[in-house]
Amino acid sequence: MTPQIAPYGAWISPISAQEVFAKAVGLGGIRTDGADLYWCEYRPDGRTVIIRRSAGGMVTEITPVAYNVRTRVHEYGGGDYLVSGGVVTFSNFSDQQLYRQEVGEQPVRFTRLDGMRYADMVWDNAHSQIIAVREDHTDPARQAINTLVGINLSGDELVLVAGNDFYSNPRLSPSGRHLCWLTWNHPNMPWDGTELWVAELLPDGSLGSHTLVAGGKAESIFQPEWSPDGSLYFISDRTGWWNLYRRHAGQQGTDALYPMQAEFGQPQWRFGMTSYAFTSADRLICTYTRDGRDFLAHLDTKKLELHRIDIPYDLIGDIHAVQNQAYFIAGSATQPTMLVQMDVDSQTISIVRRGREVTLDPVYFSIPQAVEFPTENNLTSYGFYYPPKNPDFKAPAGDLPPLIVKSHGGPTGSTSTVLQYSIQYWTSRGFAVLDVNYGGSTGYGRDYRERLKGQWGIVDVADCVNGARYLASKGLVDTDRLAIRGGSAGGYVTLCAITFHHVFNAAACYYGISDLEAMARETHKFESRYLDSLIGPYPGRSDLYVARSPIHYIDQIACPLILLQGLDDPVVPPNQSQMIFEALLKRGMPVALLTFPGEQHGFVRAENNIRAIEAELYFYSRIFGFELAEKLEPVEIENI
Repeated sequence: MTPQIAPYGAWISPISAQEVFAKAVGLGGIRTDGADLYWCEYRPDGRTVIIRRSAGGMVTEITPVAYNVRTRVHEYGGGDYLVSGGVVTFSNFSDQQLYRQEVGEQPVRFTRLDGMRYADMVWDNAHSQIIAVREDHTDPARQAINTLVGINLSGDELVLVAGNDFYSNPRLSPSGRHLCWLTWNHPNMPWDGTELWVAELLPDGSLGSHTLVAGGKAESIFQPEWSPDGSLYFISDRTGWWNLYRRHAGQQGTDALYPMQAEFGQPQWRFGMTSYAFTSADRLICTYTRDGRDFLAHLDTKKLELHRIDIPYDLIGDIHAVQNQAYFIAGSATQPTMLVQMDVDSQTISIVRRGREVTLDPVYFSIPQAVEFPTENNLTSYGFYYPPKNPDFKAPAGDLPPLIVKSHGGPTGSTSTVLQYSIQYWTSRGFAVLDVNYGGSTGYGRDYRERLKGQWGIVDVADCVNGARYLASKGLVDTDRLAIRGGSAGGYVTLCAITFHHVFNAAACYYGISDLEAMARETHKFESRYLDSLIGPYPGRSDLYVARSPIHYIDQIACPLILLQGLDDPVVPPNQSQMIFEALLKRGMPVALLTFPGEQHGFVRAENNIRAIEAELYFYSRIFGFELAEKLEPVEIENI
């Protein structure tokens, strides 16, 4: 079939917005309970449910319709549930209380203190209690208080550890006699510096004297885990790379297991993140990141030999294991995320659950190309370039495609090459996409991650700008049709790029930050001192906060902008988007604002995500001047 000639952006795509959002299920929260496998499904309606696959292979949806499994500790959640002996304990989103659910029964609330939130739970069998991170919101006049608590089955709560700003990863030793945990204090984030502690559990369920194992203000510890032989393993970035370490039972000091310039850890934005698991005391399965790609390996803990496992995936995470069976979330450039089971001995892989069924012919998929490009201070930055791809169409001779630069959130997050329909939505319509791992991103070592120290709004923005310039200089994209989009921290990058640089011709900002002082004053506890390291202490360096806040420089914005904002966002107050909209409106700049009731920081409802991406496409069609190949609900664009 001869391709039809049509302008870039006006190609008819088989990937609808409904296909992007309404037909996909997020997967994560893997747990094992004997031979039973559990996981979370993040549904398009915004609800999270727990699924169980029994030893016999029967798959059951555990969570009744009236419940939503999601904790708000740190606002980003994770570690939402626990399963032990067939009993599920979970945090319910609407009231943030813990519920216990016996097999075949309805959930029963067993915590009794309103205003508390719970996460990252572990079952203490010897004392018949749950040990969890607790976040106390009972007094709105003060900042939340975080502790580790023990909760017995009558709902009585005993504070086990207190006094620091944050806690995570309470984990029991195989004997049940010792508890380890991570802790850190403002202004650190967990990827800046954390401490790993161990204490003995006393007969009454409280803790004895505490011992510091590793960590500090400038050493980030990730995922402490007990080996079956009682040794304590953890990941540390003390060398500049998150690598595996071990403290043998009964010994002081720690050993590096397999030093290498790769990242075995991740920024701990959520509870319950895992990158390794034991199949025995002598072997663990792990994933590590190098140059933006994930690899799977097994480590012989006696010989200290690492052997890479060849599997067809570029994204690997959330690893759990029982004996010789490993479970993890995986995906590749042609396969969206899925829950995978692997027999560690034979390395045979079976797919337990797909995040979506891929019915589309792979010929429509744009395969990402890793790019390195020069940026400020004679440094190099990284990203993935997706060229336009649709075998049914080609552009008129001499035309170049519009470019969308995608800036991820975090800002310590990272992007990967896993198949994302949200990117293919654009490339199949004739857009090019550059997904940038700007300075500050994870996956390239601590030095690269710390390029953003004191430089938020400068380094990341320059990398996005220089990435666009690089592709334009190579003749790959249209210099006059450069767009940038991003959400959260990526939304801030988007606003800074169009305020302090004049490279982009259009922008889409999803719940982005425009007023750094407002964020420093109003945001939630977990991130309330994050800006100290990204910008400077507040209010001592309020001059920097003003200098890098787009809201104070609206007169410098010289390109059209669409803003998309959840009205219940606790991280970015909705009034920030409203303020920038009104300022551009008064200036006569083309601008649109869409708000979404009920959405928080990151849209979870399929219908809202569909409306948002279609509105963004409609916006680009009006700004870049091409006819849409489909009928979309119009967006009210002021001043156009």
